[in-house]
Amino acid sequence: MTEPSFSSVTPSTLPDQSVDKATARHVVLASFLAWMLDACDFFIVLFTLDDVARSFNVSLQSVLLAPTLTLMTRPLGAFLCGRAADKYGRKPVLILTIIIYSLIELASAFAPTLVIFLALRTLFGIALGGEWGVGTSLIMESVPKSWRGTASGILQAGYPAGYLLASLVFLLLPVLGWRGLFVLGSGAIFSALYIWLRVPESPDWLARQKADTQHGSAEAHLGLLAIIKGNAALCVFAVVLMAAFNFMSHGSQDLYPKVFLALERHVPPTSITTVVVLYNLAAIAGGLFFGFLSQKIGRQYAIILAAALTLPLLPLWTLPHSLLWLGLGAVCIQFCIQGAWGVVPAYLSELSPPSVRATFPGLAYQCGNLIAASNALLQTWFATQLGMGLAPALMLAVGGGAVVVLVLTLLNARLYPQRI
Repeated sequence: MTEPSFSSVTPSTLPDQSVDKATARHVVLASFLAWMLDACDFFIVLFTLDDVARSFNVSLQSVLLAPTLTLMTRPLGAFLCGRAADKYGRKPVLILTIIIYSLIELASAFAPTLVIFLALRTLFGIALGGEWGVGTSLIMESVPKSWRGTASGILQAGYPAGYLLASLVFLLLPVLGWRGLFVLGSGAIFSALYIWLRVPESPDWLARQKADTQHGSAEAHLGLLAIIKGNAALCVFAVVLMAAFNFMSHGSQDLYPKVFLALERHVPPTSITTVVVLYNLAAIAGGLFFGFLSQKIGRQYAIILAAALTLPLLPLWTLPHSLLWLGLGAVCIQFCIQGAWGVVPAYLSELSPPSVRATFPGLAYQCGNLIAASNALLQTWFATQLGMGLAPALMLAVGGGAVVVLVLTLLNARLYPQRI
């Protein structure tokens, strides 16, 4: 048997075996809801860190382990859930993933000790890491070919939408307490019921399963290590690209509101909240715009344009002392950064070998995210070394990430012009 080779970093031919348009709308909505609610549950933890610390009578630094452990286990979730979805189908694994992270969120609300709370947040990372790749494969294999760019932007908009939803839920903290917010977050389980009732299995996955059963497939019989070996260039390209993407997003979000705006620019809390809401709305709009644009000019060139537009905005985003100009810079830069992200689900799906389309995008994303987990530490270190505040460090991290994204995507576009 001859092993197929996918060693070139070139788009695969994602077949157009979509469901009818009415059903496809349910697929898009379900995938968006799953990612939005997953992100919301994650951000609820970040918003309530100090409340959790007081509840367990521990230091804030001890509770900070919770999001760290969650991020560390995301690649494991991408691998386990992705492989399960490639073998057993996208729909059942997506439903199971949503049920698991909802139950973990509920259990977190009743954690009696910090150790149990941290253990639950570690498990949550597995479900968090698994959901995106499975949802991406389901949506990209189900919608009409002409919808893929827009659907990609809608799916990725779920992340800033989850951030916004968590911000609104956080307003209920004085009434419900942090444990009540976690109980509320567990309501995401109802989206699993919606998927079960209204979303069909991926037609592409069903067609390949049928073909493999009837005729056999060389690729279908390969193990994951063999597929990685045959796709070494593609795997390295995707992980490095996603690490750069994550330096762009985390570099522009993690320290910006509470450290840069609050501590260095002395912006009052209410104004910071306004800025955060506005730049998350811009992030949603950017994902939708560039996702749609990618359907017209190609995935690669939409990413290149968004990354290139980020670079001249860096001074406006960090150097002014006026809240008006800082807010304008934050809105514009998030429109571009999350605009580039809006193309990622479609781009990675079209690069992926068919037999690992649920595993490859999610694992590349989460491995890149793990590499970029050092972002906040690197930014504070650079700020200390340069002695000029956080602004140069913010520009260095985000600008460096944007340049890497631009160069890698441009090289791939020149070597392998994309076919949509």
